[in-house]
Amino acid sequence: MLKVGLTGGIGAGKSEVSRLLVEHGAVLIDADRIAREVVAPGTGGLAAVVETFGQEVLAVDGSLDRPRLGSIVFADPEKLAALNAIVHPLVGARSRELESAADRDAVVVHDVPLLAENSLGPLYDLVVVVDASPETQLDRLVRLRGMTEEDARARMAAQATREKRLEIADVVIDNDVPLAELQRRVTDVWAQLVRRAHAGRDAPHPSQE
Repeated sequence: MLKVGLTGGIGAGKSEVSRLLVEHGAVLIDADRIAREVVAPGTGGLAAVVETFGQEVLAVDGSLDRPRLGSIVFADPEKLAALNAIVHPLVGARSRELESAADRDAVVVHDVPLLAENSLGPLYDLVVVVDASPETQLDRLVRLRGMTEEDARARMAAQATREKRLEIADVVIDNDVPLAELQRRVTDVWAQLVRRAHAGRDAPHPSQE
C-alpha cells in the first residue's frame, strides 16, 4: 500500500485532482467528508463543538450550521485551533479505519486540506501538493464559489502559506493551467505513484511535476 497525502490551498483545484486520481484507480479518503460525518447530529463531535462555541452554531434542524461556524473561526486563529482540536482526532481515527480496509497494493490518497497546517506530512509515504497562484485561487473562489473577495481572502489567510505547502511537497501539480493540461499532469503523476507502490516504500520519491 502506498499512502499519499494530497493537499493544496483553497481554490487551488485539489478536489478536481482527487477526482481524477479516483478515476485512475486511487482509493480516496476525503478528510472534509469525514469531518462532516464526525459532527453529524447525534455524534459526540457535534456535542463538543456546541459545548465550545454555543448553541448559535446549530441550524434549526439541529445540524451544524457550517457557514455560521466558519464565520466565527476563520477570522480567529484561537477559535480555529479550538475547533481543530475537536475535529482532527476524530477525523484521524476514522481515516485510519478506512485505510486499513484497502487492499495491500492500493494507492490510498488522503485528501487533507490542512495537511501543512497540522504538520501531517510524516504520516504519508509522500505528499502531493496541488499548487496555484494566489490570484488564481482568489478568482476561483469569487467567480466559481460565489464568495465575497473579503471572505475569500480571509479563508486563504487562515491556511498555510503557499511557500509552506511547497516545502513539504514530494510532488507538485501546477494547476494554473486549463483542465486538459491538468488531466495530463495527473495521469503522469498517477503512473509515478503506481510505480512507487509496486516498487515498495524504499523506492526513490517521484520527481516533481
